[in-house]
Order: sequence, then C-alpha cells, then structure tokens
Amino acid sequence: MGAQGLGSRGIIGRFFAALEIYTGVSWIELVSILFDSDQESETYKWLGQSPALREWIGGRHAKGFRESGITIFNKKFEATLDIPCDWLRRDKTGQINVRINELAQRAVGHYGKLLSTLILNGTTGICYDGAEFFAADHEEGESGEQANLLTSSTVTALEVVLETAPTCAEAIKAILGVIAHMLGMKDDQAEPMNSEAKNFLIMTSVALWPYLVHAVMGEPSANESNVLKELKRQGFTVSVVANPRLTYTKEFVTFRTDAPAKSLIRQEEEKLSVGAKAEGSEYEFDNDAHQYGIKAIRNVGYGYWQYASHATLKTAVG
Repeated sequence: MGAQGLGSRGIIGRFFAALEIYTGVSWIELVSILFDSDQESETYKWLGQSPALREWIGGRHAKGFRESGITIFNKKFEATLDIPCDWLRRDKTGQINVRINELAQRAVGHYGKLLSTLILNGTTGICYDGAEFFAADHEEGESGEQANLLTSSTVTALEVVLETAPTCAEAIKAILGVIAHMLGMKDDQAEPMNSEAKNFLIMTSVALWPYLVHAVMGEPSANESNVLKELKRQGFTVSVVANPRLTYTKEFVTFRTDAPAKSLIRQEEEKLSVGAKAEGSEYEFDNDAHQYGIKAIRNVGYGYWQYASHATLKTAVG
C-alpha cells in the first residue's frame, strides 16, 4: 500500500478490514446476549421465567412481565488516533497499519473489558431480583432460597488440599460439584431451571487456569479416568478459558452457555463508527496531523444469575 492509499479513505478502510479479522475474545457471545437500544436506557422486565404448562382448571392463568426489572443506561465510548502528516508524506505504511490494527483490536475487545468488570463486581452488583448477582440468598417466587455464590459449605467438593493449586482429581470434583449445584437450580415457579443444560464454560484467572485446564483435558491418575471427558459421550461440553482481567487466586466462575438467554447482557444504541479530521480540515492546517476517532454507545448489565455461579476453593484444615 503506497502513500496515496494512506489517505483518510485508505485508513478508514484498513480499520474496518481489521475489524473483520479480529473477532474479539471467544467467550463474549457465549456468556452474554446482545440487545439493540434506541434510547438513553433500557429496562428489562422479561427477566423471570415464562409460565410452565399446567392442567386447565378454572380457565387460563396468564403470567405477564415483571413490574420491575433491571435498567441499563447507555454510555458513550471513544478512542482517537493521531497521525502526523509527515508520516503520511514519508509513507510510514507499516507503522501506521500497526496502530490501526491495534485500534481495531481495542474496539473488538471492548465488550470483553466491560463484561470482565461486571464479573469482577458480581458479588456487589445488583441483579433483577434485588440481590447481588453472585449471592447466597437469591429467592424469587416459589424458588426457595438459592445460592450462586458457592463455598465449601455449599459444595463440599470445593475443599481441596491447596486452594491455589488443586490437583487434577480435586479440580474435576470441584467443577462437577458446581455443575451439579447449577443443575438443581429452580425458577420462580419451582421448576428446574437448568435441567436441559449440557454446555458449560469455566472462566478463571491466568493463575488458576492451568489447574482447571488439566481437569478438563488431563487424567487424574494412571488408574483413574477423567469423568469430564467421559461426559462428552453424553453430549456434555465443559471448556475452560483464562481471563487476564480477573484477579482471582482461588476462584472460578461457571457459566451455562446453551440457554436461549444468558447470564449477562450487552446493550448497543450505536454501533462502532469512525470519524476523521483529515485532508483539508482545520485540524490538519493547525496541527499538521490527522485524527481518526471511533465511537460507540453501549453498556452491559446482569441477566440470569441462575446461569452463572462463582465458586471459591478452600484449603482443607488439618
């Protein structure tokens, strides 16, 4: 690409071409659902379950939407790249392309950053039922009290010899214990919430990731098979991802990924757009440079807490 290709049209075209290459972190669409927005905020009153089939006695019993819901306010985000005209004149194509590619990577990774913050704040952030997203006391309708903030007192398999370095066998049991707990979740009508669940994503920090990956892909011992691998024959899928933005040392989050709705919500009022102050602009005249800015109006929020559980490993005492 020559100097002429690095005019504003060439640079903007390069950015959108790079966007098509970089798809963002793979887990975003697995744990979150995207909704379009056309106003300052959106309120989600559909959270809560559709009615279960019942015997027709005394006419229909209609169930509407919730009186209250979770409201997500849109926020405006931007990033701006400044390119000296001398670089364009001297045809610094390679260096400029690197910066454009980096800007595209930042753009596609933005939802991952927002969602990671949401996950990290899950023990304090409030979800649609009025409790923290990760809490030990969720209760809704006829569900009874339920927890998705799990410790060894709730799931005994979370007790290990060393919480920051579980063995393969311990990690397998811990993951299975959390999934078993999630399979028992009930909705607001006391109906099983996750009875059809077969796809799960384990997310943790870089520090704990090697041990949980070993649990999914390794073998606990020469004489013992990996139950998680055996479950694949029954259609179960358990995968593990490392999220460098998480600061966990002994925690991991398990997401159900095969439900129609998701644990988290992405909301978008305005898709990524690019603006330029380039050839012939006052900015070029005053600064001998061009500026290329990207903008998006979006935000994230909590969806179904029943599809996510935060688990903490604990070193056994004695």
